Amino acid sequence: MPIQYFNSLTRQVEPFAPREEGRVSLYTCGPTVYNYAHIGNFRAYSCEDLLQRHLEFRGLAVTRVMNLTDVDDKTIRGCRAAGVPLAEFTQPFKEAFFADLKTLRIKPAQHFPEATAAKHIARMIAMIATLIERGHAYRADDGSVYFRIASFPAYGRLAHLNLDELRPGARVASDEYEKENIGDFALWKAWDEADGDVTWDSPWGRGRPGWHIECSAMATGILGPRIDIHCGGEDNIFPHHEAEIAQTECVTGQPFVRLWMHCKHLLVDNQKMSKSAGNFYTLRDLLDKGRTGREVRYTLLSVKYREPLNFTMEGLDAARSALARLDEWSRRLDEIAGLTAEPLDLDLAAFGAALDDDLNISAALGAVFEVIRETNRRLDAGTLTPGQARTLANWRDQVNSVLALEPEAAAIPPEVEALLAERAAARTAKNFAESGRLRNAIAALGWTVKDTKDGQKASKS
Repeated sequence: MPIQYFNSLTRQVEPFAPREEGRVSLYTCGPTVYNYAHIGNFRAYSCEDLLQRHLEFRGLAVTRVMNLTDVDDKTIRGCRAAGVPLAEFTQPFKEAFFADLKTLRIKPAQHFPEATAAKHIARMIAMIATLIERGHAYRADDGSVYFRIASFPAYGRLAHLNLDELRPGARVASDEYEKENIGDFALWKAWDEADGDVTWDSPWGRGRPGWHIECSAMATGILGPRIDIHCGGEDNIFPHHEAEIAQTECVTGQPFVRLWMHCKHLLVDNQKMSKSAGNFYTLRDLLDKGRTGREVRYTLLSVKYREPLNFTMEGLDAARSALARLDEWSRRLDEIAGLTAEPLDLDLAAFGAALDDDLNISAALGAVFEVIRETNRRLDAGTLTPGQARTLANWRDQVNSVLALEPEAAAIPPEVEALLAERAAARTAKNFAESGRLRNAIAALGWTVKDTKDGQKASKS
């Protein structure tokens, strides 16, 4: 089966092949850095990470761009309320975002463009000027520039809107709005007092870019006029991605994106996540509750991206159990694995085949745990050879290149190292009572020690 993904534009699962053989251009909508990103955001980022890793697993080189929206209505309100410059307000949230990506093992993009960078602002202004020149945009009385949606008949095709059935609005100045209020959207917002010192010069006077033109400028500026895959949460479809298509294609005259992929919403305890409902979580909130980034990653990945994910504490408990099962299986493999791989009559191709089918992570994880079940049966029976264990260990490493669920390599503290040395000496002297006492002392420090043919092995409990 070839790689195939669901295209939000056509609403069909389609075979995927990049425009340039062997290379994929991927644009993923990143955070608006007015606060800490929440787990709903990271559900989308984790699924996009799975997409990139799967493409690389299949031998494709991926050039990925993830933007940082550091100027929009929300960031300006935030910096004004805090009484600090925009850059000073957004910087801590940028740093926290990168730290959270690392905790969740999300591969960094090759490019993290910031909307306020001078070269991107210049490109936004140039694109707006082209749109005005071609009749797709106009300057309003207040000095703002709006995109004229009537000039782009295909507007609404991504969100599958029938514009004739909607109540049109003359102009929409807000970055975010509802389908019922559809209207010409702002490309450049003329400065007003609420913007404070957040302003740039332009041919239309002082002001700032609208949210939608930011992504168009950054995407095409780095990846070129045509992109293989554009991702985001389903809430980005309208108006953001719809606007991106219209303004970009009116500038370039070319189809903007070949494949649109959108991640479904995350629910918490079957409710929409909100602070008022008391079910709003950042990654930091979960870490403070004793959860790990690895457990959160497993939970966020465990449901297919096109299905809603119901996030619960019980789900995190299940992730912890599943990861413990993976770790124990991996440990057993490593204990007997030889240096040379041997053929094995297990279906190791099912994992990749499941992901080829629109990132079917449920089937992929099912394939992994089926291999674990059968492997454990053979290990219990003593019928798995060292060469077969090596084959499985190599496959495990390939799986982890996609799922990134391998355990952290915990450094053994000096006090545990000292007890391990004492215990090794006690076992050499056949003082098994002392060896047992030392095992308990090691356990009291949160470590488990197991005796293998290669000596004692310590792991974090």
